[in-house]
Amino acid sequence: MSLTPAPIEEPVVHVVMPALDEEAAIGAVIAEIPRRHVAGIYVGDNGSRDRTAEIARASGATVVEAARRGYGSACLAALAALPPAEDRTKEIIVFLDADHSDHPEDLPSLLAPILSGRALVVIGSRVNPRCEKGALLPQARFGNWLATRLLRLLYGVRYTDLGPFRAIRRDAFDLLGMRDPDFGWTVELQARAARLGLPSTEVPVGYRRRVGRSKITGTIRGTVRAGVKIIGVILTERLRRDRPALGPEDPRTGDEPQEPLALGVSPGEDRGEPRSCEAGARSEGGSG
Repeated sequence: MSLTPAPIEEPVVHVVMPALDEEAAIGAVIAEIPRRHVAGIYVGDNGSRDRTAEIARASGATVVEAARRGYGSACLAALAALPPAEDRTKEIIVFLDADHSDHPEDLPSLLAPILSGRALVVIGSRVNPRCEKGALLPQARFGNWLATRLLRLLYGVRYTDLGPFRAIRRDAFDLLGMRDPDFGWTVELQARAARLGLPSTEVPVGYRRRVGRSKITGTIRGTVRAGVKIIGVILTERLRRDRPALGPEDPRTGDEPQEPLALGVSPGEDRGEPRSCEAGARSEGGSG
């Protein structure tokens, strides 16, 4: 089976938000999400000790508890709650952080390349004049620079950012077999999409100082751990053979999976083998 972009007239959009102790921000984030085409908002609660889950539910989101700590685990827990797809080629998954650093009103711009049939994967790049001064800490800027250079060197794709605000067509996501439970989630998605030749692009998005301190770049230990993990994922993915990856442990229970993770695909269903698409990632915003 080959995946190619195609225009979508009536999309179904699922917004996925990983969250950990974001009670001061999550209500505003959910309220600012443009609702056109959005079928549901799914919050993966990473063990919050505050009112994050309560506020998210009151704001209309579906909240799923992630038994294992980690950014990727929270995403996977939320993804597990998505309803079965009627047509995965018309559904889009959007990832959005819960700390109010991203601008939810940029959602239409993020969706545009997929809706117009120009891409299957869209990364919101924060490397542009709309990034508020001080929002991206120096260590985050350097990490982005290094990671995107490695992606270009090893995969031949041009990105400017590993931005968390991103969109992907649901059938394309199914092919990735995402499994990283923590810091490597964002780069794993970009590396696997590049390895499979999925047409990808970037669009410039706004970025501001987050509410509260970052769990990753807010500490030296978190920054070092994230950097090591990201580089490790880039190198490991480059050495992998083209085969379906086993999914992660069930993020809600910690149980070991028996089948590859695929949203809306029943165990044993033939998903086919992806063929490499001609277009790779290309930048529409930001600078190298």
